[in-house]
Amino acid sequence: MSALEYARLQFSLTASLHFTFVMVTLGLVLLVAVMQTRFVTTGDPVYGRMARFWGQLYAINYAVGIATGLVMEFELGLNWSGLSRLTGDVFGAPLALETLIAFVLESTLLGMWIFGWGRLGKRLHLALIWGVAATALLSAFWVLVSNSFLQHPVGYAIDANGTARLTSFGALLGNSALWMALVHAVSATVLTGGVLMAGISAWRLRRRRPLAAPDHELFRRSLRLGIRTGLVGTFLTIGFGYAQFGPIDENQPMKLARGEEALAHQAEMVQRWGPGDYLVSEHVRTALDSMIGVANLLFLVLFIAQVLTFRDTLVRRRWARPMSWLLTALIPVPMLTGILGWFVREEGRQPWAVYGLLRTADAVSPMSADALRWSTFGFSVVVAGLVLVDWWLLARAAARKPGGEFGQQDEEIRIQQQEVTV
Repeated sequence: MSALEYARLQFSLTASLHFTFVMVTLGLVLLVAVMQTRFVTTGDPVYGRMARFWGQLYAINYAVGIATGLVMEFELGLNWSGLSRLTGDVFGAPLALETLIAFVLESTLLGMWIFGWGRLGKRLHLALIWGVAATALLSAFWVLVSNSFLQHPVGYAIDANGTARLTSFGALLGNSALWMALVHAVSATVLTGGVLMAGISAWRLRRRRPLAAPDHELFRRSLRLGIRTGLVGTFLTIGFGYAQFGPIDENQPMKLARGEEALAHQAEMVQRWGPGDYLVSEHVRTALDSMIGVANLLFLVLFIAQVLTFRDTLVRRRWARPMSWLLTALIPVPMLTGILGWFVREEGRQPWAVYGLLRTADAVSPMSADALRWSTFGFSVVVAGLVLVDWWLLARAAARKPGGEFGQQDEEIRIQQQEVTV
């Protein structure tokens, strides 16, 4: 393999695995914020226990996911110096905002939320988790702003030194490759969070060891909320996925073209940009078709599961147990499908690092294939190890009895202990 192939393989592996952390993080934080809102507005302690239990899983995933994001930062600087030299002043600006405004603020608010249980007022503490959710969405926004410039470069001019300079920040924010992709990606994270919650709750409810009444109620409500959220997330993901076809066809016509249409676009691009192979790999079309098919199947399964939540049929009836097993088995499916979507977006613009402006072969750093081979191996082992650690920690936290998260003794258990003492 060449240095270019190793550099692309390295970044694709790291970005794909990091994206799974992002999907879980965004999906869970919105659900936790909703549960805590219900707790504050209704005073129902079950919602408070739900917010703490699922908030712990969110915090674990967020903490481990930071490390994978740092690995990506190193790779961008080390392996893609050509991209940084030509367009770093443009696509680097949103990434800087993501780090300074979104990431730093998000981490600060999350720390205050974690250590604020039982120490801050309920409404102030609620404002913190909504602040975490808002900054998480803001982080995704700035990353997509930067990526959309690579998909459809706008708002720039090439100066006398041959470097792209930002001329219109408004053009970056109004990029036609941005908004539908952003809502589609956020909808996919909502789907991911819902399926994760439903799958874990179904697993806890069907375990042989019976749950205490408060724990049973926690997971029963979590199951219903997860299924409902996953169903809505799937519907929005499919809808905004199809809504992207218009901008994609306008900005990158080769990505969706097939047969004679693709050959016609190939001839146009050769005439416009010179000799080269601009045809999109068949793997992109296979990934796109697979993503659409899986999303439709997910919608069907979650719709049936939603029907089975009527009168708690899914929990009470033995004949509905296969659906419970299926919900647990579906936990990784939205994440794997999200990776397919990211593959379509990134691989589908090849051979360009910045579409129509910078070829991927010209963006890679002048490094030997041997150096990139070993760095690919090293970074891949690190990121894969972090993924395994993350899922091990999540599994342990999911299996643990609710109560005591973030050092807080469960309110209902404390009341029961007081009654026993009396």
